[in-house]
Amino acid sequence: MLMQQTLELLHTLRLTGMAAALEEQGGLPDIARLAFDDRFALLLEREKLAREDRRLTRLLQLARFRHAACIEDVNFRVKRGLDRALFLRLAGGDWIRQHQVTLITGPTGTGKSWLACALGLAACRQGHLVRYTRIPRLLSELALARGDGSWGKLLQQLAKARVLILDDWGLAPLGDRERRDLLELIEDRTGRGATLITSQVPVEHWHDLIGDATFGDAILDRLVHHAHRITLTGGSLRKLHAPTATTTDPSHD
Repeated sequence: MLMQQTLELLHTLRLTGMAAALEEQGGLPDIARLAFDDRFALLLEREKLAREDRRLTRLLQLARFRHAACIEDVNFRVKRGLDRALFLRLAGGDWIRQHQVTLITGPTGTGKSWLACALGLAACRQGHLVRYTRIPRLLSELALARGDGSWGKLLQQLAKARVLILDDWGLAPLGDRERRDLLELIEDRTGRGATLITSQVPVEHWHDLIGDATFGDAILDRLVHHAHRITLTGGSLRKLHAPTATTTDPSHD
């Protein structure tokens, strides 16, 4: 079979990684010295890498992270109470596979959202479906969905995420409908998916923000007990980077 026909067949079969590798091999003068098995193994490895790249791109598009953050750029030198060992252990993903909760709290500007997105990217690299959203926006979307009849469908979509990042918890007290929606969401994920929450408000004050003792007990029982907790301290790190805007840690919260 002619090379062009082979390439067309590979593209038809959606083996684009193998097609690209085969074209590259055609331009290498010494490639014929390799045994067929070796050349074929190189083609398969290229296809595997191409599929992994496409999957990661798709997962990142679905996640819609607020920051382009990654574990490699985390600054552990800045004094803000960030436990390096704990954070790197979370980046390893065991808490995701065990459907656990991670809570990141601290004053504004200490890098909570940035660190959450870095952990989210690490999860995507491991092949997990991640969904990032801010709590105020999520509650608005749930309210709209209840009005147009798509509330159940939206909850199902959120439940499918292996990791759900809920950013900016506690910016305002919850109303009755918001409490109910949040409890439904968290209940759907308990024991089925991993959840990461960031907040400026210390965990011990979350019960007051929920505003109802019964719902407060129910929600916090599912979130706080046995959760991994990162408590950041200090002032805003944005001030350290004010002269030069950057997307790397720790200039964003």
